[in-house]
Amino acid sequence: MTGVTQTGIEIDRTTEASPEAVFAALTEAESFAEWFGGADVVVPADRLDFAPAEGGRWRAQMLLPDNNTIDWQGGFVRVEAPSRFDFTLTDVPGEGAKEVLVTVAIYPADGGASLHMTQETPDFPHEQKAATLQGWQLFFDEVLRIAEAAR
Repeated sequence: MTGVTQTGIEIDRTTEASPEAVFAALTEAESFAEWFGGADVVVPADRLDFAPAEGGRWRAQMLLPDNNTIDWQGGFVRVEAPSRFDFTLTDVPGEGAKEVLVTVAIYPADGGASLHMTQETPDFPHEQKAATLQGWQLFFDEVLRIAEAAR
């Protein structure tokens, strides 16, 4: 299922790329900088601290097309190559920031991989959930483009 749920959003996607290529696209810092935010956003390497390891933390700054920035932070909850990547995030970083959980499960599928992603959206109004879903769809377009190019 892809869509807005009672507790968040879900996305299901398939690709001809292997689970290993998808996992690498999700978790390697250079790839993360390319997909996080979609095609029109830049995450400069000097504004990214991203080395997935369970219990670790990450930070990033997005440069938007209108020259505004968004600061992000989060943690790595579960990092199991090539099948699982769970992390938290917030765009309101700082001490005591409320972070939401994002889970990505990657399964082998007919000559490629199948992905199932969820994100919690506590207290998000429906419009914000829909916008979050749309944003993640753009992110996953880039993840899959990167993974498929690595085949």
